[in-house]
Amino acid sequence: MTAPISRVRGKVVNFTNARNGSRILDVGTGTGKQAFAFAKKGYDVIGIDLSEAMLEVANKKNKYENVKFEVADAINLPFVNNSFDVSCASFVLHNMPLTIREKALKEMVRVTKPKGMIVIIDYALPKNGVRRFLIYHFVKLYEGKYYLEFIKSDLEALLRKSGIEIKEELPVLLGAGRILKGIRMDDDSYSDV
Repeated sequence: MTAPISRVRGKVVNFTNARNGSRILDVGTGTGKQAFAFAKKGYDVIGIDLSEAMLEVANKKNKYENVKFEVADAINLPFVNNSFDVSCASFVLHNMPLTIREKALKEMVRVTKPKGMIVIIDYALPKNGVRRFLIYHFVKLYEGKYYLEFIKSDLEALLRKSGIEIKEELPVLLGAGRILKGIRMDDDSYSDV
């Protein structure tokens, strides 16, 4: 499944269409593939993950001066409010229990600038009944225990509750995934720190 997901990385960057000079946070960066896709286009990127082993792989593969990796927890990001133009979570939310997912999204909102962009890339189900059935049963064979709850949840409602207004959606992986692009809604509680 990693090969098709790897092809999505460039689509994410193009769909995000961030302005030149944007500072980007990649939450749950893993081995850094999404961070590298942004760095390749000239963006300044910080990738965070809890797994030191994954970040070790990312650092070994890193050939870009405009990307760096840090060990950090998505529910307690070590950045001041309004630090990033774009915050991105690529195929990571489905690995979290709902309470952690909600905290991570709120932290992404906190560190994103007002009207900044938040991009979520994760699993979805196609509208076609047969394809929906097949994809659901295929993905649940190799994904963890939180996938079933995630795929049945109302992600759009959770994003709105977290302070993200969805602007665009792009289906990928034959409908088995999607890219959601939103903006941080105005909220005075995140004034500069």
